[in-house]
Amino acid sequence: MFDFFRKYNKFVMVFLFLLIIPSFVLFGVERYQGDGQGEKVATVDGQAITQPQWDQEHRNEIDRIRQQNPSVDAALLDTGAARYATLERMVRDRVLAAAAAKSNMTVSEERLSRLFAEDTGLASFRGADGKFDRAQFMRATGRTPEQYEAAVRSDLSTQQVLLGVSGTAFATRGQADAALNAFYDKREVQVARFNPTDFAAKLTVTDADLQAYYDQHATQFQRPEQASIEYIVLDMDAAKKNIALNDADVKSYYEQNKDRLGTKEERRASHILITAPATAPAADREKAKAKAEQLLAEVKKAPNSFADVARKNSQDPGSAEKGGDLDFVMRGAMVKPFEDAMFALKKNDISDVVETQFGYHIIKLTDIKPSSVQPFEQARAGVENDLRTQQATVEFAKAADAFKDLVYQQPDSLKPAADKLKLLILKAADVPRTPAPGATGALASRNFLAALFTPDSLERKHNTDAIEVGANQLAAGRVTQYAVARTLPFAEVKDKVRIQLLAERSSALAKSEGAAKLAAWQADAKAATFGAPVTVSRLDVQSQPIPVVEAALRADTTKLPALMGVDLGAEGYAVVNVLKSIPRAAPTPEVAQQEAGQIAQAVASAESTAYYDMLKQRFKAEIVAKKPVDSALPAIR
Repeated sequence: MFDFFRKYNKFVMVFLFLLIIPSFVLFGVERYQGDGQGEKVATVDGQAITQPQWDQEHRNEIDRIRQQNPSVDAALLDTGAARYATLERMVRDRVLAAAAAKSNMTVSEERLSRLFAEDTGLASFRGADGKFDRAQFMRATGRTPEQYEAAVRSDLSTQQVLLGVSGTAFATRGQADAALNAFYDKREVQVARFNPTDFAAKLTVTDADLQAYYDQHATQFQRPEQASIEYIVLDMDAAKKNIALNDADVKSYYEQNKDRLGTKEERRASHILITAPATAPAADREKAKAKAEQLLAEVKKAPNSFADVARKNSQDPGSAEKGGDLDFVMRGAMVKPFEDAMFALKKNDISDVVETQFGYHIIKLTDIKPSSVQPFEQARAGVENDLRTQQATVEFAKAADAFKDLVYQQPDSLKPAADKLKLLILKAADVPRTPAPGATGALASRNFLAALFTPDSLERKHNTDAIEVGANQLAAGRVTQYAVARTLPFAEVKDKVRIQLLAERSSALAKSEGAAKLAAWQADAKAATFGAPVTVSRLDVQSQPIPVVEAALRADTTKLPALMGVDLGAEGYAVVNVLKSIPRAAPTPEVAQQEAGQIAQAVASAESTAYYDMLKQRFKAEIVAKKPVDSALPAIR
């Protein structure tokens, strides 16, 4: 029956089309979507976010991450938590977009044009004649230039929504001290550890014990279902293989893109920074500016003293020790006010005081590397790769259509598609239903593996459909052998059973002994046997388990010394004697000012979050989809 559908698929599609269209006319699209509730996963301002929209956005998110980091474990990107994070971001984007529209926040054409002109990513869509290739852009991004422009405009508008809140946040010295004193707090402690390994030698287990444990925990000793497969992958590299380039086109492209292919001007500068965060009180900023003006007068009188003045006075920890040297940088590496001032200077010139969000700068230009054009022969390899990439986009689209048709119309073998498109047939054994840790490429795709484990693939050994496994990457596979999930025989896993049973029993003994010692030492402190005291903090745990440090920091400092027990899970138990609390040392004025700026940034983030929460209520944002259960954290008692 299925062979009939495969052989006459076009006839069947026309037949179904004739059946479906009249029903749409009679009953409307809504009847096919039910009432929409089945697909709705969230709503914002009365507009639904549907399951297909969520799925597509999450696929896009995975593609973006894998393009930036091809070695990332794809299994980590397609978890329930990762998918839910994508939905939360979609809701956030829509809430901010609604707020921007309500407040009539717009982006000027001038600003948009400047951003596009500076976007190096768009340069690859210009052909040898310098014209923007709309078709190539649409194939590569799935959007028209107009849609891309609308998306950028929307992003810039929504950024303005939160800027009014985050840009006005500040923190007082008292607020900074209250937060940081708690963070840098230390405790002097003594710790007695009860490790399971110390109790393992005291235990004996019989074969009967092992058999009973195996019978009770049989599901822990299973081999999951697995398959041996063969598969083919079509990607951009495969599409490039048969592209021949014309020398005239290569030369023309080089001439049109000389500036991009060459090296840009670089400048080397030194600076003196007097910190004054934008969120600092006005009086503090005026004081910092006055200090900068004083130093400017000093270096203007003696330009050769700039490096010494920077070492003694600059509050930039990264460059002060080097006499303020920032090394060579290109445009775009620095914040705009700093960059504009630096690129306006001549060699050895010293700027006036320049204000940025970090404070006040005095800049000295020490060297210039002018821009240069790479000779054609040196640039040729890169030019040819650019052109092949552009043409491969077209070739990939053609090959993708052929790939889909061949694996579907000839379902019993991948060879016809591999021969036609010159693809290598790859093989893999012991492939699980879900991506294994460290899997890459097609084997890291949940959708591809799911297609392999369908009844049609497992029972009839048919090809899967063409599955998108990455950006510009299609895969199809077929199962050659299949093994069902099964419980491994006791004899095969006996050693593993022994290790697991001993670990559980020795851990239980360690916790029992630790709890007994805690009770005894609480009754008679003189009987306690601890090691030497150590000082622990959030930044220096002194090789102690994190739960021990966290428990010590939570101890009531008005009732010290204090004994407490900490359950370390599989690592056993610890009894902790908290002797005293050690407050942090008072910071220098410069450090205190920097800390206030950091706390102000944290306040800005918190206020932005609170403002966003208010906007969610205003625009009635609601997520209907169920949130995945968070992983449990180790217990601390």
